[in-house]
Amino acid sequence: MQLLNGVGFNRLENAIEAASTRQQVIVDNIANGDTPYFKRSNVSFESLLQNELNGGMPALKGYRTDIRHFVIGSSGGVPEPKITVDDRTAMNNNLNNVDIDSEMSLLAENKLRYDAYIEQMNYQIKMKRVATEGR
Repeated sequence: MQLLNGVGFNRLENAIEAASTRQQVIVDNIANGDTPYFKRSNVSFESLLQNELNGGMPALKGYRTDIRHFVIGSSGGVPEPKITVDDRTAMNNNLNNVDIDSEMSLLAENKLRYDAYIEQMNYQIKMKRVATEGR
């Protein structure tokens, strides 16, 4: 059994991956702020995770002894980050829809979110180390 395994740790790993992906997408949006016909992209993760958590517990969940087995009921899994393109709006005459101020705000928010995820990951690793080593 691996110590750094479990639904909570997997959620945290995917949240860090989502924040990293979001960073790349936002930087791409900013870099193309003046590109004609460019449409901004967005990364969804937290809302997908919340929907997964609000789904409730299934009435039936199968026990898997092999990764190749079918999943019965909720996989207890964590959703992957999803990138979507906003092609319905336009901000200026060249049909580009990137608002630099909004993107910079999203970039700052994402950095805070990423830092919080990393801090939580470090805390969990520290607690598991304390539990196994006793110090």
